[in-house]
Amino acid sequence: MQQTYIMVLCSAPDSTEADKIAGEILREKLAACITMQPNVYSLYHWQGEIQQDREVLMMIKTTAGLFDKLSEAIKSLHSYDTPEIIALPITQGEPRYLNWIDQVTQ
Repeated sequence: MQQTYIMVLCSAPDSTEADKIAGEILREKLAACITMQPNVYSLYHWQGEIQQDREVLMMIKTTAGLFDKLSEAIKSLHSYDTPEIIALPITQGEPRYLNWIDQVTQ
């Protein structure tokens, strides 16, 4: 059976929290790579109002089999009541990169 790879998107309120979450995810080998995009501008509905904030977007590369553990780790470290944790399938990729994801995750 072929491995299924995913990219999980998660936003954090600032780089300090994003670094804390990313560090723990990597220490636990729940992801191979986390690319961070600081200072994204988010507009969203929350508690009946439209909110706007600057956030840090984390793009987490991992396997589908680790999603539940990854999601639990993020929720345990995140300050948001409802953190963004969205998995997108990686439908194609450079084979050596995908093999590397296998090698460095559990």
